[in-house]
Amino acid sequence: MRHPLVMGNWKLNGNKQMTAGLIDGLRKALSGVDGCDVAIAPPVIYLDQAKHALSGSHISLGAQNVDINLSGAFTGDISAEMLKDIGAKYIIIGHSERRTYHKESDEFITKKFAVLKEAGLIPVLCIGETESENEAGKTEEVCARQIDAVLNALGADAFKDAVIAYEPIWAIGTGKSATPAQAQAIHQFIRQHIAKKDAAIAEQVIIQYGGSVNDKNAAELFTQPDIDGALVGGASLKADAFAVIVNAAAAAKKAC
Repeated sequence: MRHPLVMGNWKLNGNKQMTAGLIDGLRKALSGVDGCDVAIAPPVIYLDQAKHALSGSHISLGAQNVDINLSGAFTGDISAEMLKDIGAKYIIIGHSERRTYHKESDEFITKKFAVLKEAGLIPVLCIGETESENEAGKTEEVCARQIDAVLNALGADAFKDAVIAYEPIWAIGTGKSATPAQAQAIHQFIRQHIAKKDAAIAEQVIIQYGGSVNDKNAAELFTQPDIDGALVGGASLKADAFAVIVNAAAAAKKAC
C-alpha cells in the first residue's frame, strides 16, 4: 500500500518570523495525523531554521531545487550533498517555473534526478502540460516525454522510492484545477506508462497531484485510486488550510 505524501512548496515566500510561526502552527495542527507523510520546502536560506523548528515532529524537510554539480566554481548553486547535510529529504525538480523561467530541459532535470538518487535523497519530479498542450490533446504525450527522459537514461529502477508530481501548468496558481476524474486519468496513465518498463516499480511510486490544490478540493482528489497526496503551493503558506489537506489525504488512505 502506497503511503500518501503531502508536500508544501513555499516558493519565493517567507522570512524568519513567518518560518517560525508557520512551522509552529503546522506542528500543532498536524500533531495527531497518521497515515500521511508530510514535508515542507521553504526557500533555501531558511532550511536550517526550518530543520531546527521541525525537530521532534513527523514533518520532513524538503528543498525547492538542486544543482547537478557536487562542488566547485558554481556561484549561487546548492549541491545535493549540501541539502543532505542540512537535513533535507525531499527535493523538488522539474517544476514548471524552473522549466519556463530557467529554461531547464528534460535532460538537465534527469541529471538532477540522478545526483539526488546518488546522494540518497528523494526526487520529487514535476511533470505536466501547458494549457495549449492540454487543449491540443497532448497531455499524455508531454507527460510520457518528461518521464521517458528519466526512464531511458536511468532505467525504471530509478523511480524506486521516488515521487512524481503531476502538475498541469494551466492549474498552477490560477485557481483552476483538474477535476478529480481528469486528474485520475492522467495519474493512471503515468503509472501504466512506467509499468510498461516495470510493473512493481510503477505500483509503488508515489504520484502526487499539484495545481491549485486547496482545503476545498483536496478530499475529492484524494479519493482517486492513483492520486497519492499533493504538492501544494499557496495553501501551504497557511497552517490551517495545509492541515485540512493533510487530514484529507490521511482519511482517504484509511478509507481504502
